[in-house]
Amino acid sequence: MRIGIDIMGGDNAPETTIDGVILASKKVEKDTTIVLFGDEKKIEERLKEKNITLDNIEIVHTDEVIAMGDSPTQAFTKKPNSSIVVGFDKLKKGEIEGFASAGSTGAMMVGCILIIKQIEGVLRPTIATPLPTFDGNIMYLLDVGLNIDCKPEVLEQYGLIGSIYAECQGVKSPKIALLNIGEEEEKGNAVTKATHQLMKDSTQYNFIGNIESKRIFTGEVDVVVCDGFTGNIVLKTAEGLYPFLAKSKELSETEFVKGFNYEIAGGTPVLGINSTVIIGHGCSSALAIQNMILQTEKNVKVKLVEKIKNAFKNGKN
Repeated sequence: MRIGIDIMGGDNAPETTIDGVILASKKVEKDTTIVLFGDEKKIEERLKEKNITLDNIEIVHTDEVIAMGDSPTQAFTKKPNSSIVVGFDKLKKGEIEGFASAGSTGAMMVGCILIIKQIEGVLRPTIATPLPTFDGNIMYLLDVGLNIDCKPEVLEQYGLIGSIYAECQGVKSPKIALLNIGEEEEKGNAVTKATHQLMKDSTQYNFIGNIESKRIFTGEVDVVVCDGFTGNIVLKTAEGLYPFLAKSKELSETEFVKGFNYEIAGGTPVLGINSTVIIGHGCSSALAIQNMILQTEKNVKVKLVEKIKNAFKNGKN
């Protein structure tokens, strides 16, 4: 397996990104090679500084970087030798099986949509994030910011995509719920009412109905579906609470509070596209980079993309 990582992406790149690669190199499978896209000289200098010689890494030299202020779309033509553009090119050609970056989110999404493209039958790709529950487990929230306005048909597909994603993370027969302002079927706006009916009629996943936001952390459900506007607010609220909860000696060591630390997940998978892509926080630490790489490896290993492709190819939606 060959996993690509954008070494130049992130607020503290390339030093922190390389440090994350060093950590990940000790935990990936023996047959996994981590392919580093970035400035070869800087990479080698950092490895030498750390007195590290790694047998399971490969360097692909790039001499351009897509900055946060660059136009994501124009960057693909104006900076063809940037770490993100070259990484997506290798991913499209099958020279790597997954690609991860803590760099420009906009550029990463351009690469996903225009280069890798969405799976046939998928109306819109989505991004999902794991969040902890009170019982020590994990629930998956999608969408968390990619599509701020969603039609009912799109949200219904998120139920299927989220179910497959949860299954690939080890959840058996995931319970899927629609985030709404009330539990009753008739509650909500026109979109959530129509979505509820579509999800209720689906036989492809275990839909249990509406859920209010006060119940999403209880462990009652495994996947919560919502539009990206709502999901991003939920996610940012949870992330905002973490620093305060982590200050408590009594709470900081609980699995629930630890689960809010973005470093644990490492990044957010883009679901519904033709390959494995993980997007990390720009402020990612070495630990976050390590876990972003490990998550990429896991999603490739469990054949997440292939399972979503098969679901739509076989007419399961």
